Amino acid sequence: MKEAMYYRKNVDGSVECVLCPHHCIISEGHTGICRVRRNIGGILYSENYAQVSSWGMDPVEKKPLYHFYPGNVIFSVGSIGCNFKCKFCQNWQIAQSTDVPTQEVNPEDLVAIAKGQRKNIGIAYTYNEPTIWYEYVLECAKLAHEEGLKNVLVTNGFIEKEPLNQILPFVDAMNIDLKAFHEDFYKKLSSGRLAPVMETIEISQKKCHVELTTLIIPGMNDSAEEIEALAKWVSSLRKDIPIHFTRYFPCYKLDIPATPFETIKKAREIALKYLDYVYTGNMTDETGSNTYCPSCGKMVIQRTGYFVQIEMEDSKCPNCGRDILVIR
Repeated sequence: MKEAMYYRKNVDGSVECVLCPHHCIISEGHTGICRVRRNIGGILYSENYAQVSSWGMDPVEKKPLYHFYPGNVIFSVGSIGCNFKCKFCQNWQIAQSTDVPTQEVNPEDLVAIAKGQRKNIGIAYTYNEPTIWYEYVLECAKLAHEEGLKNVLVTNGFIEKEPLNQILPFVDAMNIDLKAFHEDFYKKLSSGRLAPVMETIEISQKKCHVELTTLIIPGMNDSAEEIEALAKWVSSLRKDIPIHFTRYFPCYKLDIPATPFETIKKAREIALKYLDYVYTGNMTDETGSNTYCPSCGKMVIQRTGYFVQIEMEDSKCPNCGRDILVIR
């Protein structure tokens, strides 16, 4: 447990957490929405500091990141809790509960463990929401950079600007969930808001490599109009921000039938009118998992599961010479 950053004390003994846009007012003995930041004696503490629930080596494509060190592996680590309450949460066992076995691992030890992994490029803070693990992630990220490791956040993007800007210099890549492109979805299905996530994307894509993921849920965020609006907005930032449209399966508190394959493929077709790199996920789709040159259409990265074959040199299309967004 460690005193939290980003909170204000109130005269009545409560505190206001200002790490994320919820701005929870937390009375003595209680936690905020994330369930891991507790008011004890008028001081806000991070209860999940250095508490690790899960770790392991993953292909970087599993984050998913398709344009950041493709074909490599990264040490992935998570804790407990989340500042969203998604009814379709895929990691609900650790994200929506704090009654989970954890082990204490201090930042120095975590970075040493990551550094000792064979062919590892860095640390991905994932599985649950890493921004509510803020103090620990910030300390680990600084140490990781000193050891030559990359830092990746897999996040819902629901964080205030000041803490975001403080951690960004130590972040090399992010996959940000853009769960939908209308506020009702965020309010009803995630207990969050869209606008702050959009702001996180706008800020972050200027400072590090960013890819986006949208889980397509039938009848909730799958209309052609919404997909087009989402893609247009992303392209207004940059056309080369990769986006992954992934297939939903019934999970946690949502039992809507799984998304049809054709819905995901149609979303990709719509988004490709505006964006250079659009992918399908959580399904077998040879076309939707590969990277193609935005100018001539030549396949430049082929993916079969997590096997990756790069068909270019110097990050240029071998057919037309166009620069392809690849960080390696």
